[in-house]
Amino acid sequence: MTTTTLADRLRHLQNYLPDNITPELSGRLTRMVGLTLECVGCPMVVGDRCLIQGQGGDSVEAEVIGFDDDRVYLMPLTAIEGLRPGARVVPLAAASRVPVGPEMLGRVINGVGVPLDSKGPLSPSAHVSLHGEIINPLDRAPVRQPMDVGIRAINALLTVGQGQRLGLFAGSGVGKSVLLGMMTRFTDADITVVGLIGERGREVKEFIEDILGEEGLARAVVVASPADDSPLMRLRAAMLTTRIAEYYRDQGKRVLLLMDSLTRFAQAQREIALAVGEPPATKGYPPSVFAKLPQLVERTGNGRPGGGSITAFYTVLTEGDDQQDPIADSARAILDGHIVLSRRLAEEGHYPAIDVEASVSRVMPQVTDDAHFAQAQRFKQVYARYQQARDLISVGAYVQGSDPETDLAMAHIESMRRFLQQGLRERAPMDQCIDGLLGVVPAAGNGAG
Repeated sequence: MTTTTLADRLRHLQNYLPDNITPELSGRLTRMVGLTLECVGCPMVVGDRCLIQGQGGDSVEAEVIGFDDDRVYLMPLTAIEGLRPGARVVPLAAASRVPVGPEMLGRVINGVGVPLDSKGPLSPSAHVSLHGEIINPLDRAPVRQPMDVGIRAINALLTVGQGQRLGLFAGSGVGKSVLLGMMTRFTDADITVVGLIGERGREVKEFIEDILGEEGLARAVVVASPADDSPLMRLRAAMLTTRIAEYYRDQGKRVLLLMDSLTRFAQAQREIALAVGEPPATKGYPPSVFAKLPQLVERTGNGRPGGGSITAFYTVLTEGDDQQDPIADSARAILDGHIVLSRRLAEEGHYPAIDVEASVSRVMPQVTDDAHFAQAQRFKQVYARYQQARDLISVGAYVQGSDPETDLAMAHIESMRRFLQQGLRERAPMDQCIDGLLGVVPAAGNGAG
């Protein structure tokens, strides 16, 4: 009679096991305060994603945002439901890779690349890391070619260059979303990538159906993360928007990136930073907020010579129309120009409500010829002269003939206003804008006309 030892039985059973077994590491949930979760026993790095297994088989996806000794801080991507002390935390492999490809055109997705429309699942041709390659600034192609955005006031007076990054500064309800939709439909860019970050859910649907329309959506990718999403989801949506634009730029495409809004991105980062204990600095914003802004913005722009470009517009909410808001002030410093929307003009029925006096495109001299640039400057001078004398003119205190420049402004103010206004369905090609500009105000030294 042969006696089989335990070791012999184990060796026999080992033949039935699959090769290359990798043990599954998992941790446990130990603490939850507000939106911050604490986990122990699971080695992960900042940026990793994991699943927290709740009651009833439901699970919550979270991302590592910090650590303290052996404790790992997590922030949920979705609503927290059914979690309990000691819940199992399982890391996700390759979770930081996001879908890209031509199949995404015409689709609406959330911050992790899941479709929000009813067009079925995505079948992307590739997956890439959420964090794109950092391009040496000396390897980037300079901004030398103009970009037609289809808006008369911008094309003529604030000409945008391919690879430029501009801020659209506005308070609430002055038409910034409508202006973004017009640019999406009218631009001559190859592809448009739209990021709707922290907007009301109602506005997301209205923007896609009413403002963007089928024509604009057909050659666009929309990343939407409404206000009721977690701050981490809003943050990832802004990063995903930028990453998709980078992918198309690397394919040699001219990309127009529209992000509404940069302020909501900053507010999401503020919520995350305060949740992990970072002290507030400027008006409640922790220092990491002002470090994240340039990290996001600097990823756009031109690629290497001969490649594609990302021309980016970021809306910046000016609370109470305060242009010195800390986020607005920081954004103005890192962007290549700013377009200010005026509440006064919007209340007068002047659309788009672009304040050409307060707006500037820093690359306009490099992307326009001398005649165009000189005429744009002349237009601004005459328009500003009228605004300076506006109160005197309105009360009848100005005497005609007192100042030739003011007389010139009074004679042409109506034609200038008509030039700056534009209908929602009216496209203004670059050539027509330049030709129209030359006929609105006479050049210096030509008299009052």
